[in-house]
Order: sequence, then C-alpha cells, then structure tokens
Amino acid sequence: MDFSTFVLSLASSAMVNLGVVEGQADLTTGTDLVAAKQLIDIIGVLEIKTRGNLSDAEDKLLKSLLYDLRIQYCDVCKREAQEG
Repeated sequence: MDFSTFVLSLASSAMVNLGVVEGQADLTTGTDLVAAKQLIDIIGVLEIKTRGNLSDAEDKLLKSLLYDLRIQYCDVCKREAQEG
C-alpha cells in the first residue's frame, strides 16, 4: 500500500460516514458525523506532518481530498440541522 492508497482509504471511510454514496452524492445511507470528523481531522494531521515530504501528486491529492471532505461535512451538517 502506498501513501495515496492509504489517504484514499481514509477519505472513502469518511465519505461512508458522511452518508455519501460514491457517484450519487444526493443519496444518503445514514451518517456518523463524529466518525467522519475524526477521519477528516486525521487526514488534516497527515497533511501537516507530511508537508514538504510528498510528491506533487500526493500533495495535490491530499489537499483536494481535504477540501472536498470538509465541504461535504459542512453540507451534511447544514442539511441535518435543517431537518432538525
């Protein structure tokens, strides 16, 4: 397993916990926001701790995944708050 595969695995787990079905972002299967936030935070720690030690592709992947996951997390939180 390489670094990119490891990070993608964490991101996939976060997406499952956000209730996002791959390829169909409108469908939900239930959420675990605590677990999703923990996984997103772990990826964030990896970004900080590996800064300057990644290839350009790995760095771009990490930043892109973090951005997307953080946006999805906020969207799910807003949706759940509206649903009450």
